[in-house]
Amino acid sequence: MKIVLTGGAGFIGSHLTDKLLAEGHEVIIIDNLLTGSLNNIKQHEGNPKLRFIEHDISDSLDIKEKVDFVLHFASPASPVDYLKHPLETMEVGSLGTFNTLEMALKHKAKYLMASTSEIYGDPAVSPQKEDYWGNVNTIGPRSVYDEAKRFSEALVMAYNRTHHLNTRIVRIFNTYGPRMQKDDGRAVPNFVNQALRGEKLTIFGDGKQTRSFCFVSDLVEGLYKLMLSEEHQPVNLGNPNEFTILELAQKVLKILDSKTPLTFKPLPQDDPKQRRPDISKAKKILDWEPKINLDEGLQKTIAWFKQA
Repeated sequence: MKIVLTGGAGFIGSHLTDKLLAEGHEVIIIDNLLTGSLNNIKQHEGNPKLRFIEHDISDSLDIKEKVDFVLHFASPASPVDYLKHPLETMEVGSLGTFNTLEMALKHKAKYLMASTSEIYGDPAVSPQKEDYWGNVNTIGPRSVYDEAKRFSEALVMAYNRTHHLNTRIVRIFNTYGPRMQKDDGRAVPNFVNQALRGEKLTIFGDGKQTRSFCFVSDLVEGLYKLMLSEEHQPVNLGNPNEFTILELAQKVLKILDSKTPLTFKPLPQDDPKQRRPDISKAKKILDWEPKINLDEGLQKTIAWFKQA
């Protein structure tokens, strides 16, 4: 297939690019490099099956050749990035989604939109199933990301119902691995790089809030299976094994054999206290579940940050 991938120079997008090329597809990456990096795709330099277009998909773009699939992954995704670029985040989750849907419609292409576990907000139920509507502060600082993704989901389903566009929506839970930015602001790169520099590990709140960490290669396998499926309703992809932030910090310190102390700071506004996916739907319709446990994934991630 010939596949358009927005955000293909980003963390998850670049790993998805690896997978698509390995499966023999042609890939056209559209990325404005706001939070992505050409370093993430430099391993494919000279590959005739990959084309890179530096462009902000919030502005429409006409792809002349026939396209079979449009994957919309463009967006700042870490709190550091979307709080730094709030307007750009809302634009790419509204205008960008509209432009990619129009592109798919023009080419009669299939479509996949990357949504997020953030649409569940600070959930009042756990684990979170796809039929949970969420507990979201629509005007808080994080709302620029939450609401952009919720709007994107609504727009995708409107195109599915109105134009019968062949669409898919994935809700991605906390994912980590090589190619994350050092200053990403999320727990895994924060802890790893603070420990490597011999700095105190910063814990927000009391550290008892939970996350479920999925290694990026596991996520990409799920994404590819969802691409090839005919499931039009949202699907959670993530690792259902739940850890506190304190447990994550202790695992990083143990792997690095570090005695670096912890420091505690106030919890940011609307930071979710619990995050755990129910992946029973992905297991049933995609025959997918993650295979790499947190210790193994952290070792791979730490090894990459050491040489990055």
